[in-house]
Amino acid sequence: MHSASRTAYNASISLPESLARSRATSRRFFASVLAIAGVLGAVACEEESQQAVGMTPEAMVALSADASLPDSLLAGRAVFETYCVECHGEAATGTEKGPPLVHRVYHPGHHADPAFYLAPLQGVRAHHWRFGDMPPVEGITRDEVGAIVAYVRWLQRKAGIF
Repeated sequence: MHSASRTAYNASISLPESLARSRATSRRFFASVLAIAGVLGAVACEEESQQAVGMTPEAMVALSADASLPDSLLAGRAVFETYCVECHGEAATGTEKGPPLVHRVYHPGHHADPAFYLAPLQGVRAHHWRFGDMPPVEGITRDEVGAIVAYVRWLQRKAGIF
């Protein structure tokens, strides 16, 4: 288009129509930027989430077996080993079947204790990890979950998560 034609074309567009086109273009641009940022953020979170936090898994397992575990948490460790260790690993360090619970994602400020009760009692949809949904744990009681929560929170404190 020649510059004279372009000028005539631009002059024929009313100001509100021009603004509407400009806003629509801006919205598409920002939506694209947000979508790209979301994808990049998800990739970064996935990579970060797979990194060890606080202590190495080996150190956490050693800590779990350590004599410093208070007697009040022995039952929690036993219940955890009965119901949870297959997916969440020794000392809650994670496995190929389930995420580590000794991780900053499970800091009490992000996943408070009620979330820890909900997961085994009712199951939860996957939202931080790519392990799939967690089904309810058959046969587990609310008191057993309470013992598990106390044990996992102790491990998290020892790992420096809070």
